[in-house]
Amino acid sequence: MSTARSAGSARVSTARSVRDNEHVTDEPTATRPLRTRRLLTVAAVVLAADLLTKIAAVALIEPGRPVSIVGDTVELVLYRNPGAAFSIATGMTWVLTLVAVAVVIGVVRIGRTLRSPWWALGLGLILGGALGNLIDRFFRSPGPLQGHVVDFVSVGWWPVFNVADSSIVCGAVLLVALSLFGVEPDGSRRRDETDPDPETDAEADTGARGTEAGGRSDQSGATA
Repeated sequence: MSTARSAGSARVSTARSVRDNEHVTDEPTATRPLRTRRLLTVAAVVLAADLLTKIAAVALIEPGRPVSIVGDTVELVLYRNPGAAFSIATGMTWVLTLVAVAVVIGVVRIGRTLRSPWWALGLGLILGGALGNLIDRFFRSPGPLQGHVVDFVSVGWWPVFNVADSSIVCGAVLLVALSLFGVEPDGSRRRDETDPDPETDAEADTGARGTEAGGRSDQSGATA
């Protein structure tokens, strides 16, 4: 009986070892392609769209004279924003500039080892938006580190914003969603260690049934 139990345990242990080895060798993270190019492409598209729309807004929209798109709900109105996205922290322009620089550096550092296409999309949106507003901070009046960002889209009660602002928000929402669903920047998926492994449970049940069958066989032999 003890021999049958040992054999069942050995089979379960061997099955686990084989499965673990297959898990390690099944598409290792290091073999996935880097997504740096996708991140930079998304950032470049966002940056180009932001710069072009700001240039057009400054050239075509007169200050104080909104252009109606959908009645009073959606308008184009030229606004020089000294604060962050959606007119937050208007008295801390130089601090916001330094924060934007830090964000750009952080995204670039992460992007060098990025292997998830969705993380590349989210970080690309944030990088492109941060660069778009950062250019305004450096090159628009009243001067470097204190330049006012050009905002021109007004939707209902929402604060006036631009392409860069919306890109940053969309990228941040995407990254939060990826984190909640357990998608890591390297392309792997995070699993809850407390969740039971169905394969392990099935193997354990098979080994237990084999042990019980062996025990009954031994008992039958002893009775005979």
